[in-house]
Amino acid sequence: MTIQEAQQQVDTWIKTYGVRYFNELTNLAILTEEVGELARIMARTYGEQSFKESDRGENLADEMADVLWILLCLANQTGVNLTDALQKNIDKKTKRDNKRHKENSKL
Repeated sequence: MTIQEAQQQVDTWIKTYGVRYFNELTNLAILTEEVGELARIMARTYGEQSFKESDRGENLADEMADVLWILLCLANQTGVNLTDALQKNIDKKTKRDNKRHKENSKL
């Protein structure tokens, strides 16, 4: 699935099952919540925190998909074509950082 197809599929789902998009600020708050849930799993799986009983059974891939879902919603609501935006971002980083990381003695 392409990014554009994902944006379209989310839009179709919202219009079919979700009635309408939540407003942009609500979706931003939801994005923050979802990133927090992802961070919790990452901190416990790859960091030094231990799992609580309530954390058991959480799924890293599902939490990443939740973050992507709400980001796609926000892109749809604000008219952002994420395919174009990502390509422009990659081009920007390539131009700006094409030597930066290779010349970084810390890496």
